[in-house]
Amino acid sequence: MFNDKRELNRRRFLGNFAFASAAIATGAGSWVISPDWANAAAGPIKVGIATDLTGPIGYAGNADANVARMVVKEINDGGGLLGRPLELLIEDTASNESVAVGNVRKLIQRDKVDVVLGGITSSMRNAIKDVIVARGKTLYIYPQLYEGKECTPHLFCTGPTPAQQCDEFIPWLVKNGGKRFALPSANYVWPHTLNTYARKVIEASGGEVVFEEYYPLDQIDFSATVNRIISNKVDVVFNTVIPPGVGPFFKQLYEAGFLKNGGRLACVYYDENTLGINQPNEIEGLASCLDYFKALVPEDPVSAKIQAAYDKQFPGTFLFAAGSAATGTYRGLKLWEAAVKEAGKADRDAVAAALDHAKIAEGPGGPAEMVPGQRHCKMKMYTAVAKNGNYELVARSAGLVDPKEC
Repeated sequence: MFNDKRELNRRRFLGNFAFASAAIATGAGSWVISPDWANAAAGPIKVGIATDLTGPIGYAGNADANVARMVVKEINDGGGLLGRPLELLIEDTASNESVAVGNVRKLIQRDKVDVVLGGITSSMRNAIKDVIVARGKTLYIYPQLYEGKECTPHLFCTGPTPAQQCDEFIPWLVKNGGKRFALPSANYVWPHTLNTYARKVIEASGGEVVFEEYYPLDQIDFSATVNRIISNKVDVVFNTVIPPGVGPFFKQLYEAGFLKNGGRLACVYYDENTLGINQPNEIEGLASCLDYFKALVPEDPVSAKIQAAYDKQFPGTFLFAAGSAATGTYRGLKLWEAAVKEAGKADRDAVAAALDHAKIAEGPGGPAEMVPGQRHCKMKMYTAVAKNGNYELVARSAGLVDPKEC
């Protein structure tokens, strides 16, 4: 079954590269997308993407790879960078750290890329960052929302941090959900660190954490946890259980009457991709806080343009969404583009110096800028609630929110 699914994902992914540039498979999980004008005198600038094309979060990784292809094509169509084309090289991290390390090493040692962008889970980032930054002496951009505290030189983060996702969202949950919180969690670094921050904000906002528990990543039976939530009259389930467990968990909560009795689900990685994991009625009212929701499209022409371009090029099941790191991938590549232009070369140290203060005036959800010295990104943040299988915006930040990192 796994091999069949992997081959299906592989064929679907390659099918997304049917026009404008040539995609060449160079081994299991490897693709090179070369521009039509790759014969520039100085040669191409090489962009490496390391993301989950297969595995439990392949839906997110495929979307991220699609975004990279879209942005690289846009840059090449506009004349490239510094008069040179971009060449896109993609490796599958396969939701498996041991597989990922070997595949990312190919980007560094075989392909000699100028930058690597990718990784979704924090465990994946921790597994590949040394291969890229320390041993590979290469610039690394991590696009996913995460737990913070990543202050490695030459590693830049373009997704939301706990401060950006909790400081305004949790007070909203207390007001619109209740004071009694449960923190059911997958047992790895992101949930542990995020929950430490979330607990402080919950308590500062007048709420309390009734319990905080951690489960194996592959757990799918949550009957004991559901019973504890119901018996303790929990108001808000602040969830960090991830696929494959999150779908069964939310379904079991629904069947136990948690939503019917007024309970509120909250999950800060939940976006349009993950809405489809459950039936709409099983997650009705789920609240999330991210840097972009598709519900912004009617009011934001830039977001509408980006969303329309993605949907036209990549129709199907791999959606452009914030919790899957697609927006962070877009933001990261555009900030890197601005830094390369300022630096006047693709050299790691020169680009890193420029990226330290890079800004973009437009992007999904609004403008963004790196905070000098922090290697993290200011961005706008939005709170949305699931209604009948879609999101409705219910709150937004007044301006760019500081990541409060490093």
